[in-house]
Amino acid sequence: MLYYFLCVCSVLAAAGAQMLLKKGATLSYPNIVRQYLNPWVMGGYVIMGVSLLLNIFCLSRGVQVKEIGGIESLSYLFVPVLSWVFFKERITWRKAGAIAVIMVGVVVFFM
Repeated sequence: MLYYFLCVCSVLAAAGAQMLLKKGATLSYPNIVRQYLNPWVMGGYVIMGVSLLLNIFCLSRGVQVKEIGGIESLSYLFVPVLSWVFFKERITWRKAGAIAVIMVGVVVFFM
């Protein structure tokens, strides 16, 4: 059970990394090197790497690939919610409905 929790933490970390990447992408820099190597983007890269290592750790401890695939679909929930919190992006009823369908699918998958 611990490893499934760590998988969910990995997905949440990846969603957080996407928020850092978006923040870094919205800022303007004088050249392309600074655009891709600014602190926000570098932080996003590091957190994404930690997420990857956490996934590999969970896989090595017996979590099946098909289960991680189901767990990673939680990113369809985490990313819109975090983008709403940090960037004030709208979540329309249509998007909320689609997220609900995905979450129901995840629950059915693990039953």
